[in-house]
Amino acid sequence: MQTTTKRDLCEKIARRTDNTHMVVKKTIQMFLDEIISELVQGNRIELRDFGVFEIRQRAARKARNPRTGEVAFVPAKNVVVFKVGKLMREKVGNASKTQQPSQGT
Repeated sequence: MQTTTKRDLCEKIARRTDNTHMVVKKTIQMFLDEIISELVQGNRIELRDFGVFEIRQRAARKARNPRTGEVAFVPAKNVVVFKVGKLMREKVGNASKTQQPSQGT
């Protein structure tokens, strides 16, 4: 498995759209900033066929330090949840069936 970075995505999009790397980078960053801004405001982001981002509150709980056994209180907090859209689920599911894991020789 290979990791694709934001820079890699910017380069691919810049080549496909004949835009400069900087224009694409700024556009992608603005898009990501808007998603964060909407989530901070408590809004749900729905991108058809891609997925849905939303905020859910995780309840407060008691946790235990596995090394010491000490009990600690973990306060409630908001977390971002992503639910995969139908098209992505289908494409990723089909891709895993056609690709074989790479093995070293």
